[in-house]
This record gives sequence, structure tokens and C-alpha cells, in this order.
Amino acid sequence: MLCYKGAKWTGLSENKAITTGLICGALFQTTIEVMDGFSSKWGWSWSDFAMNNGGLAAFYFQQKHWGEQRITFKVSSYAQDYSDEPISSVSGMSSSSLNTRANELYGASFSERYLKDYNAQTIWASVNIKSFLDKDAKVPDWLNVAVGYGANNMFGGYDNSWQVGDEIYTLGDDQERYQQFYLGLDVDFTRLKVKNHFLKSLLTTLNIFKIPFPAIELNSRGEFTFHLISK
Repeated sequence: MLCYKGAKWTGLSENKAITTGLICGALFQTTIEVMDGFSSKWGWSWSDFAMNNGGLAAFYFQQKHWGEQRITFKVSSYAQDYSDEPISSVSGMSSSSLNTRANELYGASFSERYLKDYNAQTIWASVNIKSFLDKDAKVPDWLNVAVGYGANNMFGGYDNSWQVGDEIYTLGDDQERYQQFYLGLDVDFTRLKVKNHFLKSLLTTLNIFKIPFPAIELNSRGEFTFHLISK
């Protein structure tokens, strides 16, 4: 979206601006997937590649047929604490912990964790309510409803086992991976009535982040939870 708006700002036509946005998005996202493909910890993911292209297709469809982005894909993350309780290796000759493993996989700083900690991330499809209703509908222009997807207990590229030197670590069933589905409210910053061009650009950039509003969660373990602040 930012590349598209930048292209429009330079004076390119709508079609050329859309094409520029598609190319920039594809180059950025595919670069990350290729880098993962050369990582022994993660590897190439066809599902990630498909989701990336699905996002590009959604941008194209909306801009081409609606002339605006009524559904925005966003990300949210929070600082997740991991246990320092010792985890014995399969041989019993060494020990580690979830915190040590998380630091190794996701980094220790806030910025690294925000970008890389999949256990703390949620990906959202944020839908603007007013854009699908009559223009006279008494709904705030900026109010969105958001559907989110996340996961937890991920400590390896393919399963919850890893190797440090000659020692292998495997997590038990109590740390089984599971999926999380969310429903909550959100704000579309681009629809706030702001006249200052700098603030408009800033709000467009901030619109990639989901506001941590209350949300309900249903996960693959069959648990139903209300969150005052969604992750």
C-alpha cells in the first residue's frame, strides 16, 4: 500500500501505481521467503509464499474494483515471557529452557521479538464497516471489525524439537502447538479526518499495526477466552 501511494504521489496513473505496489510487495515478501529457504531452522514454506501472494491479490482486487482498501491486513505482537524452568535433553546430560530457546530463535530485544516471535504475533484482516454500508449509515468512518490468526508453543521450524551441539531437546505434550482465532474491533487510521499531510503519511504507516482492543479467542484446543487486550 505504501509503495502504491508513493507511486501515486509521483504522478503515475492508477494502473501503473497498482503495478508498482504489486512489484514492490512481491520483491519484499519473496526475499524473506528465499532467506528462510536457506535457513536450516525454518526452510522454504509454500504456505507462507501462498499467503504472501494472497495478500497481493487482495490488494489488487480491492484497489481495482473498489478504488480503496476496505480490508486491511495488519499485525500485532506483545512481549511474551518464557519459562526459565530447566528442560533436560533426551540423553539427560544437559539442560536448557524455553527462555533460552526463544532467545536463540527470536532474539532478546523488543524489536527482534516483535518481528520474529511467532508465538506473540497475530495476523489480522481488519474490515472497515462503513465502507460496506450505505453512506448515511451512522457508523464511524474509522471503525473496523478484525479477524485474527495466531499460534502458540512454536519452538522449531517443523516441530518442537531442536539440537544444541550433540544434545537433542524435545518438548512434551503439555507444550503442544496450537492455533488461535480472534474476533475484535480495530481502527482504520487512514479514515481519520486529518488535514496535515505529514500526519496523514504517519497514520498510513501506523495502519499496518492492529490496535490492542478487547477480543475473543477460540483456539484449536477447544478453549474460548476473552482478552481485555488482544495480542
